[in-house]
Amino acid sequence: MKKIIGFLSILIVLISCNNDESDMISIDNPEVELQIPSGFPELNAFVSQNKPTKYGVELGEKLFSEKKFSADNTISCSSCHIQANAFTDQKSQAVGISGRIGLRNTPSIQNLAFMKFYNWDGSKLQLENQPLVPIITHEEMDSSILEVIGKIKDDSVYKDLFRKAFGDENITPERIFQSIAQFEYTLISANSKYDKVNRKETAFTESELEGYKTFQQKCASCHSGELFTDQSFRNIGFPLNTNTNEAGRGRVTGIVSDFMSFRVPTLRNIEYTAPYGSFGQFANLRSVLDYFDNGVLESDNLDPIFKNNGERIPLTEEEKIDLISFMKTLSDIEFIVN
Repeated sequence: MKKIIGFLSILIVLISCNNDESDMISIDNPEVELQIPSGFPELNAFVSQNKPTKYGVELGEKLFSEKKFSADNTISCSSCHIQANAFTDQKSQAVGISGRIGLRNTPSIQNLAFMKFYNWDGSKLQLENQPLVPIITHEEMDSSILEVIGKIKDDSVYKDLFRKAFGDENITPERIFQSIAQFEYTLISANSKYDKVNRKETAFTESELEGYKTFQQKCASCHSGELFTDQSFRNIGFPLNTNTNEAGRGRVTGIVSDFMSFRVPTLRNIEYTAPYGSFGQFANLRSVLDYFDNGVLESDNLDPIFKNNGERIPLTEEEKIDLISFMKTLSDIEFIVN
């Protein structure tokens, strides 16, 4: 009987140790608290289902720079989303493997945790579903998620990170997408001069202040809120992409009125994200403002802001200079160098 009792005691201790070890996995991979800037909208509903963790973010950042995602091991997410350019690439259209030219300009990656839609046409509502798009697109990585897993499944570093992030070494498509999204959720930009003015830590110059006033009058109806986008889709009469695959939001919805409508881009860090437009139609901010001033392309579904005002936003020379001065106050230097 004593032997049996002793055996049971040892068994209880072992079970207790195993439970402690299981608990330690959770304790050793704490959630990363997202600092929500003042005035920002609510987090995307999907963030609560995939909360960033210490090792989930670390794994996601490594995968973000993994060139094995592409068929020829030359292109990673970070090849096009370069931090120094607010995670854009300064190219008119994205360039994938073998120099293939993509359909659209590389969008910036910032404040994605607060966005309702992803991609220029809003084809994705959940960030965890977005990474597959570049992986399988012929003009980008031209691969498959199963091919990616085959390349990294025996890598000891990845095995260790997946174990730390998810509790075991099993590498799955869902875990890859979740960890990349966790990393991207942490890319919050809210420490520009504009933000510091709001916090009363500094003040606008005269030109910046005048630009802000003009912005409020002529730009803020679309580029509204602290994200500087109302996240709507609009046709603003930009020069058309002649690629027959392009239809803007209409490519997703199939609705005629959505033809060549695109998601209103954020203006945060706009100084670093040239060229501008869905396929890089404009080399600099001045050329965008000149185009608005001179008149945009007319169309049946042209946004009312233009349609009801002679297809233009009239701007004086001084207003253009001041607007650019203000938009540069949206640059967050810490975001692009850290």
